[in-house]
Parts: sequence; C-alpha cells; structure tokens
Amino acid sequence: MKATTLLVTLALLTSGALPAQAAAADDDAHVEGRLPSGATYLMDIPAAWNGTVLLYSHGYTAADWPNPAQNAPDAKTRDTLLDQGYALIGSSYATTGWAVTDAVPDQLATLDLFTRRFGTARRTLAWGTSYGGFVTTVLAERHADRFDGSLSLCGLLQGGIANWNNTLDPVFALKTLLAPGKDIPLTGFTGSVQAQAAARALGAEVTAAQQSPTGRARTALAAALQHIPGYNDPAQPEPAPADWDTQQANQYAAVTALVQFPAFAWRQEAEHRAGGNPSWNTGVDYTAMLRRSPLYKEVTELYKSAGRSLAADLAVLNRAPRISADREAVRWMRDTSVLTGRLADPQLTVHTTGDALIPVSAESAYRRAAAAAGSGSRLAQAYVDAPGHCTFTPGETVAAVHTLEDRLATGRWSTDPGALNARAREADATTPEPRYVRYRPAAHPRPYDLAHPGDARH
Repeated sequence: MKATTLLVTLALLTSGALPAQAAAADDDAHVEGRLPSGATYLMDIPAAWNGTVLLYSHGYTAADWPNPAQNAPDAKTRDTLLDQGYALIGSSYATTGWAVTDAVPDQLATLDLFTRRFGTARRTLAWGTSYGGFVTTVLAERHADRFDGSLSLCGLLQGGIANWNNTLDPVFALKTLLAPGKDIPLTGFTGSVQAQAAARALGAEVTAAQQSPTGRARTALAAALQHIPGYNDPAQPEPAPADWDTQQANQYAAVTALVQFPAFAWRQEAEHRAGGNPSWNTGVDYTAMLRRSPLYKEVTELYKSAGRSLAADLAVLNRAPRISADREAVRWMRDTSVLTGRLADPQLTVHTTGDALIPVSAESAYRRAAAAAGSGSRLAQAYVDAPGHCTFTPGETVAAVHTLEDRLATGRWSTDPGALNARAREADATTPEPRYVRYRPAAHPRPYDLAHPGDARH
C-alpha cells in the first residue's frame, strides 16, 4: 500500500459529518478505530477500489490471547487482494472466547461505518477462517440482506451444539478408559481454575498412556470419535496408509492439544456464557460411532497389535455413566450458535483434509443442514489436500474468493479442482503447487442443526 494513512478517531467515525457517497481517494486508505462496544476495527481501501468489500471474521481468540482487529487471514493474502482492488475490513469483536453474540453485531457495525465513510459497495462479501467461518455463516444466514455471498475457510460449520457434543466424546473416552477411578470433571466447571486442573489431570493420564501399546490404542480410539486425522500438522512425518504407529503418534499430539485447550479451558468459557453445560452424551452408542469413523481400521489394528479387546473397551464406554446437558444452556447455544443451513445467497466453503482442530467432517454437517433447508444449490464445498488447520496458501485463499465472485457473476459454480488450482496459480505463482482435490468427507459423528434437532438427546 502507499504511505498515506488515515487514522480516524471514534468521535469522527460516529459523528454525522461523514459523507454518504463513496470517497474518491487519490491514495490507499488505512482506517482504524474503536466501536462503542469496545471492539477495534480495521479498514484498508485501495485507491483503485473495484467496488467489492470483504468483511473478514477472525478465528477463535482465547481469553488471555491478543485480540487485535483483523481484515485478512495473513499479510500476503491481504496485500494480494488489495492489489486486485478489494476493500478489506474487519473487527476484533468486543470479547474473546465463544463470542458470537458480540462478533455478529461488531462485524455489522464495522460494515455500517465503512458504508458511511466510503459509500455503498457494489458487492459485499462475508468471509472468515475457523471460528470466523462460523461467524461468517451466522452473518450469511441471519443477515442475508447485508451480503451478496460468503466464504467460509476451515469453518466451524457443525455449529455450537455439535461442536461441544463432539468435543466431549474423545475426553469422555479418555477419562473412562485411562482414568476410571479419578475425579476429573468434564463439564459443569465452577470456573477456569477447576477447568485447568481437570485438563492437567487428564493430560497427565494421556501422556502416561502413550508409553504402552494399550494406552496408544485407547488414545487412537478417542481420536477416532472426533475424526482427528493421522496427519494433521505440516511439521509431522507423513505416514503411509497402513503406518498405524506414525498415524497414532500424530494423533497423540492433537489429542494433547485438545485436552489442553478446547475440551476444558475453552469449554469452561462457553459454559459460562451459556449459563451451564450445553452438551451431552446420553443415548450415544460409541460402538456405532467408531464403526462410522474413517479411522476405524487404524483403531482395530492398534488394538490387535496391543493384544487388547476393542469390543471390551467399547462395552466399558457404553456402560459408563453419561453426562446430561443443562436445558437452559442448550437453549442458549441453540438460539445463538446452531446453524440453519438457510442461505439466501451463494456460499463457498473450503477445508483442509488434515484438520485436527475442526475436522473436515464439519463440512458434511453443514451440507446436511443446507440440503434440508433447500439451499443445496447455493452451497459449494471445496477441499485442499493438506495437513493442519487453515493451512491454505495465499494463492489457494485468493482462488476461493475469485470462485465465489465468479459464481455471483455467472450464476454457476466452477469448483472443479483443476479450475481452482489454475486460479490459485494465477493469484500467486510464487507459492507451492496448489492442492485442491476431489474429496468427500465422512459424515459428522454427531450433527445437530435446526432441521434435525431430534437426532441427539439430552
């Protein structure tokens, strides 16, 4: 961007002095400020604005993490899109954690400020990564009049109840099989201190279990319940298809991270917002769930190598006392965080195949919801064959933006991997070979959407 920077204060941006017409800028504009909610926002508008504004929703930010405003997933993607004439805007959200009730109004307020300062865009697109992909989809479903289309990248598209239900499953299996006599709460935390203590206690059991074949097989079973892939980080060795030991070692790293963050600390924050525990495993048949998992073969082979009965462990799981949800917390999560699948405008979703934080089967959950809502033709899904969460190259990300724009211009989706890879090469010839592939994810282990609320009991 050019050197000219506009640092506009809150007083100016909320006054009536801002022009309603689009600004005719000679230089690129960089605008920062603070919303009445306390959230900060960030806007970058190129001098040669093409008329399209991209409202970016960032991913999950834990309570003790920095929370700056963001308007793109990374610097290179930002610069590429600005060079192509897109205006980029986004906010920090007023709070951290499971902040959908703050994120949605803060994002809309940021869009309002942009419109007041620069005029109504020719086209407005919502986009976001990870938890921000979920926020993007809430915006697309509930505020369709504000957007022309949306793009969810590695999004939490299973929604809140399915997310917390399926986050419960692996730690329930770990506690039941690795620490049956230990008092380790999995839900209903009195506060962050109790949640952190529970995470440390279960984490120690997982670490100890990794030293034995039986313990490793049981950790693989827990990972399989959440579809945690056996190659989920670019820094990991890529295992051969039948290299069960390397796959399990890779899963162990992801399970350790699950215990450290989402299953306890992040859950406690969400429970605090919801006013109780919004998840349950009453009525769940873990034998059937495992058999539907794409990792079933790995688990059976590891149990065989350990000389342990998988059927016996599954029987223990299915006999174990279950966890019930708090009805008011379920109601809060359903009202704020469950997706409907109802899309008035086109949405493209993109996911890496080796995602451990939000496994790729989240895409199946949203495809199911959209089909039930009659929005199947408006939804397109694409997949990047890569390990890790949101590990897209800038070229792959920009290709997704262009694919959504092409759908808006032509009325047809062009999501063939060849077309996507060609767009990615064109967008950024300096990055590695693009990796879009044909892929069909497994069904989500425990989907929950407003079209199928009876699929899970609590």
